[in-house]
Amino acid sequence: MTFASLSNQLLIAMPAMRDPNFARGVTFVCQHNEDGAMGLLVNRLSEYRLGDVLAQMNLTSDIAEVNDAPVLIGGPVQPERGFVLHAPSGNWESSFRISERISVTTSRDILIAMAAGEGPEHAVVALGYAGWSPGQLEQELMDNAWLTVDVREQLLFTTPLDTRWEAAAALLGVSSMAQLTDYAGHA
Repeated sequence: MTFASLSNQLLIAMPAMRDPNFARGVTFVCQHNEDGAMGLLVNRLSEYRLGDVLAQMNLTSDIAEVNDAPVLIGGPVQPERGFVLHAPSGNWESSFRISERISVTTSRDILIAMAAGEGPEHAVVALGYAGWSPGQLEQELMDNAWLTVDVREQLLFTTPLDTRWEAAAALLGVSSMAQLTDYAGHA
């Protein structure tokens, strides 16, 4: 059996998803291999703004748009850890290149640049991440917990947060998530 990586794809929670961390969630898969998977929820607003995160790191910005930028809940694992999902890719410390245009960075230097208005063109700041042990995500897919679709940068960076779940499903031609069944058929 060959391994099919879901890196650079979106996981769209099925309507029957009961886990409150992921119900109606859209997760961008940053890394997926035989050792497991790591992703960031891209449609969960946290109580923080970027100015709050900068202040925690003893950084400041004079740019209102930077200070008021939303910070997302990236997932339930290590909620104190910050991630910056961004496009285009750049030469930031601690960057992991997911695709030609999208990277995730965990280093302070990208936040310093963002505070000065010199950060990447598109960026999402998230606290925490979603993680799966080896084989766990594959089992969840067989259990019909998720739909998968290739990522669209627009959905990650410009689609309003409250419409991302339905917008992600629409990429698959699903006009209403409520019409999907909560059981899987296996031939």
